[in-house]
Amino acid sequence: MVDDPALPLAFVQNCYVVDDLDAAVQAMHRRFGIGPFVGGGIGELENHVYRGRPAAPIRMRGVFVQSGDLNIELVQILSDGPCAFTDMYTRGRQGLHHAAIFCADYAATRDRLVADGAAVASEFTVSFGATICYVDTRTTLGHMIELYPENAIIRGMYAEARDAAANWDRRQLMIPWQPRS
Repeated sequence: MVDDPALPLAFVQNCYVVDDLDAAVQAMHRRFGIGPFVGGGIGELENHVYRGRPAAPIRMRGVFVQSGDLNIELVQILSDGPCAFTDMYTRGRQGLHHAAIFCADYAATRDRLVADGAAVASEFTVSFGATICYVDTRTTLGHMIELYPENAIIRGMYAEARDAAANWDRRQLMIPWQPRS
């Protein structure tokens, strides 16, 4: 029995690495009818630490889309340096990369997973200042785990994808992300 007040942790997202974001959006919509896809711009994950060592930022394009209660993220990696994404998928390969979790105590959750035998593959800062990491749980789960701190902007991104899907008129398949204030 677990008596940690920070548990249980709820999975909120599945993320897939894709070779071509625009083609993947079209394919996901064609196969599953989901949309709209929110985002699509180029972003950089700064202050990147890869397996304990400073590393080049991760350049990427990504979108969020809601599928029922699950958020789905599609990510196209644009940079070539080592990172949690390239640990699993070299150019030309794609698939499930991680499942995401919000943490009431980010550092304690990360440290607990590390103490349990997992390694932090990549940790970085996003443009609005939140620190996020990918914990390498491939030996037990077959994919990484992304840990988010509780953050209003990240929660807003999830809410925007959920609200866009609920109110979608099917005219625009991809819409730019607009941070909520």
